Amino acid sequence: MNVLVTGGCGYIGSTLVPLLCGDDRVSRVTVFDDLSTGSPRNLAGVFGPDVGFRRGDVREYGDVESAVRGTDAIVHLAAITGAASTHDRREETFATNFEGTQNVLTAAGKFGVESVVLASSCNVYGRAISTDIDESVTPEPINPYAETKYESERLLAEHVSEFDAHGTALRLSTVYGAALGIRFNLVVNAFVFRALTGRPLTVYGDGSNWRPFIHARDAARAYRAAVCEPEKWPQSVYNVGAAGENYRIEAIAEIVREEVGPVEITYLEDEHPGPSYHVNFNRLEETGFSPETTLRTGVGELAASLTGDDTAAATDPSGERDDSEGTDASGGNG
Repeated sequence: MNVLVTGGCGYIGSTLVPLLCGDDRVSRVTVFDDLSTGSPRNLAGVFGPDVGFRRGDVREYGDVESAVRGTDAIVHLAAITGAASTHDRREETFATNFEGTQNVLTAAGKFGVESVVLASSCNVYGRAISTDIDESVTPEPINPYAETKYESERLLAEHVSEFDAHGTALRLSTVYGAALGIRFNLVVNAFVFRALTGRPLTVYGDGSNWRPFIHARDAARAYRAAVCEPEKWPQSVYNVGAAGENYRIEAIAEIVREEVGPVEITYLEDEHPGPSYHVNFNRLEETGFSPETTLRTGVGELAASLTGDDTAAATDPSGERDDSEGTDASGGNG
């Protein structure tokens, strides 16, 4: 099949595109990205006769239509990410994440695209009291990022109904881990970098917030599975992660201290506590997919990558607040 990956130069895209290129079920991959946050460097060694690139903006329908033409399936990652920061970018976030998804689905309908896999996020659950949140729980988004992801899921469901196509939304856990397109405003990545550079790990609030976590490599594997084996992903939405990878933020700080080395952990009172959700992944198990990397392993790998030859490529996250939103698709207009 010919697969289009929007936001393909970003964090997850930098791992997903090589996976698709190495898959016998995929004949060609086209990367669509506006390069506002991602970079072709994140796909170094991948480009060749079977990999195309189109620079474009998901907010511009003409750009999207041109990229979708001739496509069999789409993985739609492009978005403004950084959930907390979207409070100050509400209009831009809706234009990119919601209207951009409208453009992708409109073009998909026009050209008869067989399958669309949408990047969503467990962030849509907001501050949930339950510690067993499955897909039947009604989301309560608390930031524009989550609002646009939830509304985009609705658009996808309407598209599937109208065109009798396949479509599924993956509500990803919070992403972390080494990748060429790595971001450092995600809590695990930021904590590891700070620990390596001798700075305290700052926990906002009391650290009791729950969050599920998934390695970028496993996130990319999930997207590949969903787009290459759509018959195994018949539901409209899936939580993506592992039950044993739900952690309180305070526990994340302790794990980083244990795995990386001695570091101070500080707590700052927060007037606006972030999302908190402890997620159930039983539906995901029905697909046959399961994450492979545990948080402790991923933390160790990331620390090793940052103390090796890749250190110079790391961007200092000092002063950046954790904007963990559960999925990242840098390559939108953020």
